[in-house]
Amino acid sequence: MSIARLLVVVGLLLVALGLLWPIIDKIGLGRLPGDIMIERGNFRLYIPLATSLLVSVILSVILWIANR
Repeated sequence: MSIARLLVVVGLLLVALGLLWPIIDKIGLGRLPGDIMIERGNFRLYIPLATSLLVSVILSVILWIANR
């Protein structure tokens, strides 16, 4: 796969993710028990550990199936 085609596919995936974000937010993705959120005054730090792991596993399975 050429780099140009890969960039187009990644861009389309990001657009799709942006359009689906309201649905993703309703199911709770981004607020899982392993996600870390620190709020102090005007400062907010959000580290989505559990969400990142879940998305990584799902994408790994999808890519593994696609490569078979």
